[in-house]
Amino acid sequence: MLPESKVINFMGWRKTCATISIVLLLASIVSLATRGLEFGLDFTGGSQVELGFDRPADLSTIRSVLGEQGLENPVAILFGSDSEVLIRTQDALSDGVLEQLEEGLASLSESATIAEVRNAASDQTQFSEVLVFNGVSESALRSADLFDPRYYGRTQIATEGESVTVAVENALDNVYSQFLIDALEEATGASINLRRSEFVGPQVGEELRDQGGLGMLFALAVVMIYVAIRFQYKFSIGAVLALVHDVIIVLGVFSLLRLDFDLTVLAAVLAVIGYSLNDTIVVFDRVRENFRKMRRGTTNEVINTSLTQTLERTLLTSLTTLLVLLVLYFFGGELISGFAFALIVGVLVGTYSSVYVSANILSAMHLTKEDLMPPPKEGEEQEELAP
Repeated sequence: MLPESKVINFMGWRKTCATISIVLLLASIVSLATRGLEFGLDFTGGSQVELGFDRPADLSTIRSVLGEQGLENPVAILFGSDSEVLIRTQDALSDGVLEQLEEGLASLSESATIAEVRNAASDQTQFSEVLVFNGVSESALRSADLFDPRYYGRTQIATEGESVTVAVENALDNVYSQFLIDALEEATGASINLRRSEFVGPQVGEELRDQGGLGMLFALAVVMIYVAIRFQYKFSIGAVLALVHDVIIVLGVFSLLRLDFDLTVLAAVLAVIGYSLNDTIVVFDRVRENFRKMRRGTTNEVINTSLTQTLERTLLTSLTTLLVLLVLYFFGGELISGFAFALIVGVLVGTYSSVYVSANILSAMHLTKEDLMPPPKEGEEQEELAP
């Protein structure tokens, strides 16, 4: 046992720290309930375009062009290098093409509409999508020059019953991407090439969000079972409540600051669970060991001794981790800034909770040496009862 003068009285601050935790939790819960999270493209659905520039990209000009295009919540960030740009928007890029086509149709006929957009048939190997028009003739569409081959590639116009179909070589998402590239090239003077264009449907986004939430709950359940088996049920409750405390505060920070919550941030939250649990397990292991070694001392004295003995390790681990995360946040680029920021908040909160939240819960549940004694075997009980 350490000399009393060297043992820090952590539990003397337990009421103050409990108040701080309650205030942080209430603020986070209220923000999550009233403002919610600013879900990113991964969860809401939308489009993502990767562009390569022949020179360092001017993000301010790019964002200005995106705003002029009328896209919903457009985001432009650098990734990989200063000449590679990732553009995200909650719109389907094909919607922009359809709007332009509808404007062109209005000049042909008031009753002209786009009835359907479908994938090309298996025998139409040269084409990717087929547009179905109602209220307009084949000859009118041919003469209207709506399908510029620079964007749509080859086209095939045919009459199908009362409708007219137009098979296009390039998918509508790629068509709008090319519209966007032309506008950006004009504004920036750079030569731009399309690296990739993809769309995430809202149904897929909801599925990812649900699966992410279930994954988090599953992780907490597994932690609770493991700690209960490895230590004792009071330790299990303390560990899980500390993890819930950390997760809610991290989510609350993102809600209060209106930061994008995407899959990388969800991964960071799950990493926070692992990090915080690791610190808590180290403290719990020392608490259990000291309960068995120290013949005298109250629960709070044993916890204070254990926390003092593990404090140096806890602080060194947290500081070295924070140094790496700060480098990632400031120099890793915007693509992983959310991931790094979530981990920074999580490491700070997790370090605090491993010292004050989990240990505080053990103190509140009146953990004793008897709780850690192994249950006697049936034969041993009978021997003790025998005269």
